[in-house]
Amino acid sequence: MNTLAWASDIEAARAGDRLALERVLARSRQDLRRYAEFHCVVNDIEDAVQESLFTASRHLMDLRHVECFASWLFRIVKRECNRMKRGLRRLRHEPITEDIAECPASSRPALVCDLAIVLESLPPHYREILLLRDLEGLSLAELGERLGLSEQATKARLHRARALARQRLLA
Repeated sequence: MNTLAWASDIEAARAGDRLALERVLARSRQDLRRYAEFHCVVNDIEDAVQESLFTASRHLMDLRHVECFASWLFRIVKRECNRMKRGLRRLRHEPITEDIAECPASSRPALVCDLAIVLESLPPHYREILLLRDLEGLSLAELGERLGLSEQATKARLHRARALARQRLLA
């Protein structure tokens, strides 16, 4: 679809044309999904995209300039991803962090809450190795035995998990 047709579909959707709205949202979905992959927890990507499309469909008439549609939509999905991260859902697989993940107490330092969010966002195999090593204090040999990995694979996984956690904590 060319730019002119795209802009006219957005205008028609703003005017209440349901078919135009469906075309606009369907075309935007894949771009939103790719964008959400960089800003959302893996398990929340599809939910964030769905919520963003729903929000966009309800507020499309509020958009002032058609040219701003893409950036407006990306801001919506980024805001939705951040909202979901702040939701601080309980960790399902590691009961060891249940008390950390709740974070509502104002006495908890913000870093603890941020760390809980980062731990929750990690893939399960990275989260597990970090918790076993840094919270339970298992040695590399114990980690390898427990996870069924060689010592080199254990070191590599631990390194990747820490690097990813550091990256997400600093983002």
